[in-house]
Amino acid sequence: MHDDITLTTGRAHRVLTERIWPAVHGTSVPLDVEWHVLPGEPVPPAEGLALAMEPYEVGTPWGPAWGTTWFRLTGAVPAEWAGRPVEAVVDLGFDVNMPGFQCEALVYRPDGSPVKSINPRNQHVPVADAATGGEQVELLLEAASNPVLLDYHPFLVTQEGDTTTASPRPLYTTRRMDLAIFEAEVHDLALDIEVLLELQAELPTGPRRMRILQALDDALDVLDLQRIPETATAARAALADVLASPAEASAHEISAVGHAHIDSAWLWPVRETIRKVARTTSSMADLIDRTDDFVYGMSSAQQYAWVKEHRPEVWTRIKEAVAQGRFLPLGGMWVESDTVMPSGEALARQFSQGQRFFERELGLRTHGVWLPDSFGYSPALPQLVRRAGFDWFFTQKISWNQVNVFPHHTFWWEGIDGSRVLTHFPPMDTYNSQLSGEEVAKAARQFREARHATGSIAPVGWGDGGGGTTREMTGKARRLADLEGSAKVRWEHPDAFFERARGELVASGHGDSAVWVGELYLELHRATLTSQHRTKQGNRRNEQLLVEAEAWAATASARTGAAYPYEELDALWQQVLLMQFHDILPGTSIAWVHREAVAQHAAVTAGVQEIIDRSLRTLVGDGDTALRANPAVFAQAGVPALGVAPASGPTAAPSTLTELPDGGYVLANDLVRVTLDAAGHVTSAIDLASGRDAVAPGREANVLQLHQDFPNKWDAWDVDRFYRNSVTDLREAEKVTATVDDGVATVSVHRAFSSSSLDQVLTLAPGSRTLEVSMETDWHEAEKFLKVAFPLDVRAEHVAAETQFGFHQRVTHTNTSWEAAKFETSMHRWVLAEEPGFGVGLVNDSIYGYDVTREVSDDGVAPAPGVPEVTTTVRLSLLRAPRFPDPETDQGVQTHRYGLVVGADAAAATEAGATFGARPRELRGGAGFEPLVSVAGGVTLSVVKLADDRSGDLVVRVYEALGRRAAGTVTVAAPVAGARTVSLIEDDVEARAVEVTADGAVVVELAPFEVRTLRFTRA
Repeated sequence: MHDDITLTTGRAHRVLTERIWPAVHGTSVPLDVEWHVLPGEPVPPAEGLALAMEPYEVGTPWGPAWGTTWFRLTGAVPAEWAGRPVEAVVDLGFDVNMPGFQCEALVYRPDGSPVKSINPRNQHVPVADAATGGEQVELLLEAASNPVLLDYHPFLVTQEGDTTTASPRPLYTTRRMDLAIFEAEVHDLALDIEVLLELQAELPTGPRRMRILQALDDALDVLDLQRIPETATAARAALADVLASPAEASAHEISAVGHAHIDSAWLWPVRETIRKVARTTSSMADLIDRTDDFVYGMSSAQQYAWVKEHRPEVWTRIKEAVAQGRFLPLGGMWVESDTVMPSGEALARQFSQGQRFFERELGLRTHGVWLPDSFGYSPALPQLVRRAGFDWFFTQKISWNQVNVFPHHTFWWEGIDGSRVLTHFPPMDTYNSQLSGEEVAKAARQFREARHATGSIAPVGWGDGGGGTTREMTGKARRLADLEGSAKVRWEHPDAFFERARGELVASGHGDSAVWVGELYLELHRATLTSQHRTKQGNRRNEQLLVEAEAWAATASARTGAAYPYEELDALWQQVLLMQFHDILPGTSIAWVHREAVAQHAAVTAGVQEIIDRSLRTLVGDGDTALRANPAVFAQAGVPALGVAPASGPTAAPSTLTELPDGGYVLANDLVRVTLDAAGHVTSAIDLASGRDAVAPGREANVLQLHQDFPNKWDAWDVDRFYRNSVTDLREAEKVTATVDDGVATVSVHRAFSSSSLDQVLTLAPGSRTLEVSMETDWHEAEKFLKVAFPLDVRAEHVAAETQFGFHQRVTHTNTSWEAAKFETSMHRWVLAEEPGFGVGLVNDSIYGYDVTREVSDDGVAPAPGVPEVTTTVRLSLLRAPRFPDPETDQGVQTHRYGLVVGADAAAATEAGATFGARPRELRGGAGFEPLVSVAGGVTLSVVKLADDRSGDLVVRVYEALGRRAAGTVTVAAPVAGARTVSLIEDDVEARAVEVTADGAVVVELAPFEVRTLRFTRA
């Protein structure tokens, strides 16, 4: 017998696509349609439902970019349809390949109750499960004409990403607005055939595959293509046996959870995300009502809060589904944030704000962190996840690695302090699964812990732009629950999966073999550390200001009884947390999003500044004494950390400035001597105590370098390694001037290049080891990458870069493909290159990306003949100019501050980084005051605030910053009745009482990089 597999599969594909699927709604009548085009921004649903409408003809173009059109659909169910299920079918002009990335709508009844959404893969609206015939139908659609920005030829420059530049032309043309009979048996036949077609494609040629193919032929032989509804049952009968054959006992098990991964902003603005969430959750509530076992999971407390505020009618449905255990809040965070760039305190607030919302509004807390799509994961995160009370961590993005395949799917992730959290990557390599045969087979085939564990997670649904799970996906899940040749699929809460996986790893006795230590570095999207500098600058500024505001407000409460601004701080933190979403802070959203983010950061700054000013005025009282407030957690300018003291003159000898015969300058103080050449580059930076020069012999530091930057794809996200092959050093200076003012030596440099220009001011203050550079750039480049290079005379096998509550070491060589892939990496406030006895740091106030290269020469210029000269070059990443998705990224005036710290170690770098972005405040008042909280020993202070629960308790968070065991004290200069250790989010889950001495001190012993949160009950 001759088996022609392609003949069977080709036949089945064509019949399925061209005959069976269209027959699902084959009997239909057109609806009468009216419309109203809004002239500007959306209006609340109540207003939209009341709009005056005009007649509309299907096939008429509609919808300019970012517009909203309301449609009213009316009609009557034909009498002869009595007893049949009836649905409205609406095609707004969809491309079925782009759910979430184009037009979509939320459907309302006339009374304002939401029905569900329609989108390219979900075009039906239920009207009657069993029509009586003759009933009147009225539906209203709030339709959004969002433009397609990531098209079939992606990454093309577009001006459609902002209302200020978008085209007014209609983008879509409706195709269908009908009432139709829903042929349930035809729909089931379509799913039967689709599941079997996809399954057989993944099977080896053998009995199981052959029997499926024969069953498909048999089914199609009895299906009358002109009478599909009448013959669908017979066709299904021919498939029944192959669909009933059970899976192998050892089959991989897939825990499916409905999912939509709605980006809180990306190729759409926040205002559109609010509507996307309402649309998707309405559809998911409807799907929950129509199924017995389907569960849908959604993260991000912010998205729930939006629905509660803007769509209370949808919020009611969500709350009901949550109470049923079918709608699953996930993640415990305010948003699915970036985790590389936010500060430790910001991540703590992501957790605390998220969990507090879920507990307050839904009566529950989540047990894991759900972050499928963030662009790499900080090595500090495992500790923070565990100390916030979470049991597990979920992501998927590392499967996007360019070079190396990650070796685990279910494993223990170990952070910088040794904390471990159970972590899972879905082996089907997607967070938008359709439960296709290819995906299901891939999950079983790729699962790397198959020796010790039985299953994996599948987030199922259309995502990024929302949409969620469809009835086709739930239908596939039913068929794949126990099907020979396939993994088994069941709907399940991720908590249940992780509990089972934990037990399997422990029971196997091999759990320790599944461990990953350190950062989860994404070998892609490295340029997100630099794109959209103003957004990043606002984030760093407001993180610092919010922590400062909390400290002054807590001090004012303790010292004067002033009211603590809980609501104000919560609202401001929530704005910052939203803007840490993983497509906002990384700089990968459309122009509209970043325009709003910059403005929102400015508003947050103003709001926080008002709290700071109010608290300080309360604390210092009336008077005209010149005072200095220190917002840093280290003493500076003669003022203790978080204290206020009378302003005093310089405590160190003035800096000096000497002009050299060749036009260069020497800036010096008691600690360092810095030499600049005539073009303003640093040729020498000597630590006077050791005599060591930070700058490599014969080299220049603070050299600006311009690269061509045109990645293969993902313009705002990526920088590809070949960018280094083309570089221009910006060596020419149009003007160099120097001054000494109040004992501070400065040199100013003006440079012009290409279409841009920049001004640098290099400053050496008295008693400082840091040569500070303030830079203003008028940036008008396209597809360029600006860096600043510091070739250091340091033999560093590693560099240390600050991360949340500590630092992370990375090697400077490229021995392996894993190391070579890290050609652009992250830092917070500092990066340090160090050899025993001498190190050099670079500090900054708003930079996150850097790179390191290592050069060795033995050319006789070295310290002694035959002794190799090792140069460690550290470069800070300053500006980019990608064209997609925002063609004007970073154009205009940009500012940076960074500094070269000469003769530094990790402790010096930590202090320099903390003070660099928290300069003393000058003010006038009656008198200064001592800090409310002070630390001593090897303890670093992170935050002083009042407890989130409004109890009035004082919360103090400290950490060990240097990676070694430490002991110290935390002293509260106010009456306290007791103290205890609590979780990162201030819970008493694992509270431990600690002894407080008579003078308010607590002795703290910390493990390397340990974070400790103390809660003091005020007397």
